[in-house]
Amino acid sequence: MSRFWHALALAGYFGLFGGLMLRFAWLEPPGRLPVSLVLIALVGPLLFPLRGLLYGRTYTCAWASFLALFYFAAGVFSAAGPMARPWLAWSEIACSLLLFAGATLYVRARARERRPPRPGGAPDRASPADEAVKRSESERGHA
Repeated sequence: MSRFWHALALAGYFGLFGGLMLRFAWLEPPGRLPVSLVLIALVGPLLFPLRGLLYGRTYTCAWASFLALFYFAAGVFSAAGPMARPWLAWSEIACSLLLFAGATLYVRARARERRPPRPGGAPDRASPADEAVKRSESERGHA
């Protein structure tokens, strides 16, 4: 199942990357700033997680999901303003949501796959916090 989520994250990543390149380099180039500066500022941060996403590293996928939230906010901001092509902002929103959901669920699926199987179907051991709560409840009952 993790392969599906990884493919979804990559689809969102490359869709976001290509969409931003298409938007700012060709369809709606900025009027006051140089195109290269806008591409470095807006597309450049997407280059940092590229290698980790391609190799399926869970740590990179985890923080790439936070990076996707920036592009989601930028897409919502663009969609709220006047645009000649509002579908570009909506595609940015959709791709950032794909990246966020795919990366987050990929990390979750990989963690479940790496978890060692429980012998005999025994329930998971309680966490230290749960044990402390049980101890304090039992001490109150005996006092």
